[in-house]
Amino acid sequence: MPKVSPTLQAIRSLASQNPTPMASFDIVSKVDLQTLDNAVNTAKREVETRYDLRGSNSEIELDKKALSIRISTEDNMKLEAIEKILLERSSKQQIDVKSYDLSQEPQPSGKLIIKTIRVQQGIDREKAKRIVKAIKDSKLKVQPQIMDDMVRVNGKKIDDLQAVIALCKEQDFDVPLQYENMKS
Repeated sequence: MPKVSPTLQAIRSLASQNPTPMASFDIVSKVDLQTLDNAVNTAKREVETRYDLRGSNSEIELDKKALSIRISTEDNMKLEAIEKILLERSSKQQIDVKSYDLSQEPQPSGKLIIKTIRVQQGIDREKAKRIVKAIKDSKLKVQPQIMDDMVRVNGKKIDDLQAVIALCKEQDFDVPLQYENMKS
């Protein structure tokens, strides 16, 4: 039997531990801040030039640190019109409107009404659990795992990973999903 060098033995032992590399990808929910800023600025310009909103005390402000949009105006009718403009401009900028949390009620502040719209960044724990459960219920040979604000999916075959992406696109998880870092 020929003598084998120690480095070759180490390489063979590593190869036997993991014979086939695992393919993986990440399921995330992100909003590009520059695109969001462009959508808000376009909505601001439309509010300033629109005939029924001209001359009113209406403003749209983006807070990049808090990831929120603040709308202030005089009455509910104008608030709804500004909100509609923001949603239209966002969808034209390829921002999924599901990333906006529109559930907060407007707050009166003197003569103005102020509404804060929170921008959802990342997948929260409950929605990540729903995604993992849907993947596991599909009986595909993949292993999903929750990692902070994303879900990583590992599998031996890229076809299985593509089936998981198709599965996630079919179902509605109330959050916009993107798929990145596909590694094979």
